[in-house]
Amino acid sequence: MFRCSASCCEDSQASMQQVHQCIERCHAPLAQAQALVTSELEKFQDRLARCTMHCNDKAKDSIDAGSKELQVKRQLESCVTKCVDDHMHLIPTMTKKMKESLSSIGK
Repeated sequence: MFRCSASCCEDSQASMQQVHQCIERCHAPLAQAQALVTSELEKFQDRLARCTMHCNDKAKDSIDAGSKELQVKRQLESCVTKCVDDHMHLIPTMTKKMKESLSSIGK
């Protein structure tokens, strides 16, 4: 990307607008890659957050139903741990998907 941008600036016949457009074309694949990675990570974080919110809701329901605080705390910890464990297993698939998508950018 940087070499591409530098070569845009070396064209002494190009107008400022042409140089600017050339540099934007050079940066486009990086911007696409950043957007893709950001999107995938946001989806992953959202799924994990939804899971932990479900755990919080269950804990609140248990407290409201009269369960003891220590029991609810253990239940919450167990639920959140399960969320993390379940989502850890998604990372390899997410990584593979991102690698495949990233390899097609700029081709």
